[in-house]
Amino acid sequence: MTVPPGNLADRPETPAAVGQPHDLLSELLRSVRLSGERVIPYAPPRDFSIVFADMGCLHIVEAGELELRIDGYADVERVCRGDFVLLPRGDRHQLSDPGGASAEPARWLCGVFGIGDPQASHLLESLPPVVILRGGTGGPVLEGLEVARRMLLIEMQSPSQGWAVMVARILDLIFIQIPRSWAAGPDAGPNWLAGAFDPQIGVALSAIHRDSDHDWTVEELARACNLSRSAFAARFAERVGKPPATYLAHVRLDAATNLLRDSSLPIARVAQTVGYESEAAFSRAFKNRYGMPPIRWRQDVRGR
Repeated sequence: MTVPPGNLADRPETPAAVGQPHDLLSELLRSVRLSGERVIPYAPPRDFSIVFADMGCLHIVEAGELELRIDGYADVERVCRGDFVLLPRGDRHQLSDPGGASAEPARWLCGVFGIGDPQASHLLESLPPVVILRGGTGGPVLEGLEVARRMLLIEMQSPSQGWAVMVARILDLIFIQIPRSWAAGPDAGPNWLAGAFDPQIGVALSAIHRDSDHDWTVEELARACNLSRSAFAARFAERVGKPPATYLAHVRLDAATNLLRDSSLPIARVAQTVGYESEAAFSRAFKNRYGMPPIRWRQDVRGR
């Protein structure tokens, strides 16, 4: 059975302000424009096997036990009552009956997410295919998620005016909390989210996102983080998964896609706005990233 997709801080004047607090996670999630869309309750008969495809999913296990398989990954995860299971990238996956392992029939809620800006989806793709918060671990994070789960149930069981918006907002809160908890823990792999939680590398990421058109050097960013050039470069690559210059180029090109889609600026002006010295250099970098020159990309997007 395949489940179809449902219908479900001010910028500083100069880079010298890099030390100011900056909510990088909120900014990046806004750029993805990810939003909760709907919740579907599941209580299938025994021996079920359900495939979820082409959508970001959150599974909240309310009873019983489930086996989770993700396409392209050999590991099989078992999740049970109280677990929160987030698949942020929308990987195709299967939930099935583990075969009598639980005396209690499985029952869970599935929340579905939409991505408003596919060009920013690489931010989600850098996350792991699944993040699981186990229900038995306790702590304030799980307590907050349990409150959110109860709120979802109330809205689903007794819907009234505004219930659809309430469900969407609760899903948004859960989506933010789960990766935030994961990124602050010991199992976070190298990506922008783990970097954002690093007290030093987070400063550099904030600087890049605040002033992506500035010609940042490794030396400047290292000074902002109070690290030597070599220590900074190594730590940045370890936390983020790519060198600072590559990350800066990706941020600039992401900004360029927004301008190409939402404005009528000439290509040369777009290049200048996002920090490229020449239209030719910008076009080369854009084509390397997106497989086509910026003028064709703009035509394709507007022709959809």
